[in-house]
Amino acid sequence: MDRFQEMQIFVRITERRSFTKAAEDLQLPRATVTNAITRLEERIGARLLNRTTRQVTPTLDGDAYYARCVRLLADVEEADGAFRNTAPKGLLRVSLQGTLARHFVIPALPAFLQRYPELELRIDEGDRFVDLVREGVDCVLRAGNLQDSSLIGRRVALLEQVTCASAAYVARHGLPGNLAELAGHKAVNYVSSATGKLYPLEFTVNGSVQFVTLPGDVCVSGADMYAECARAGLGLIQVPRYRLQGEIESGALREILPDFPPPTMPVTVLYPQNRQLSARVRVFAEWLKDLFAQ
Repeated sequence: MDRFQEMQIFVRITERRSFTKAAEDLQLPRATVTNAITRLEERIGARLLNRTTRQVTPTLDGDAYYARCVRLLADVEEADGAFRNTAPKGLLRVSLQGTLARHFVIPALPAFLQRYPELELRIDEGDRFVDLVREGVDCVLRAGNLQDSSLIGRRVALLEQVTCASAAYVARHGLPGNLAELAGHKAVNYVSSATGKLYPLEFTVNGSVQFVTLPGDVCVSGADMYAECARAGLGLIQVPRYRLQGEIESGALREILPDFPPPTMPVTVLYPQNRQLSARVRVFAEWLKDLFAQ
């Protein structure tokens, strides 16, 4: 085992806080991982990891060594990629927002994997905050405005949004003609999984965004439940148009205040700030950008 492989093992253990999880990620025997760290610590003459029965954490020396390893490994990968015109290969762990994945990504995956046959995708569906480093995820695809400064984002799309409600709801409560006429209406309120707060409705008026908070009988934290509650006549929602366009055209759902649309929703690929973009993540991010551009 060479020094670079020992560095790779050390970096993965530090990020995953576990010898066992690192071994699984790298598809190596647990004993191989343990022996590699023992040799590494003996060679450099410093203890890099604190081991307990519950978790593994880096020492002060380990933190410093980790930062150097990340840079060195990124440089090696970049150098190899610059001089070898080879296709990316290996395991790529991604977390995809569910509705985006089902509507856009999954149907196009066969073509992507045919183009990069040596890539193996491990996909997690979610809309929650993901600790990419700790959970061993290479990148995430999320919709909405994301504030986590520890991640680097690459925007791949801007989705047109729409305010709508079911035809049955409109029959009971009427169709508002302006924001003032929203008084007396209800919303299906969406709860932020990060903050636990409700998102207000947003309307673009003369180029600026106005926020409106309406009462509601139900609040949800999932995109599918959000749409289902609107279909059930429980109130107004705001979603990307692609999700409900067919039902709007059929009349099952009615568009609300089309002259005051919600602002567009960004779709972003995010990856850790302390890593150079690997070839695997790079080709996946570029493919997503092209996919949404279509």
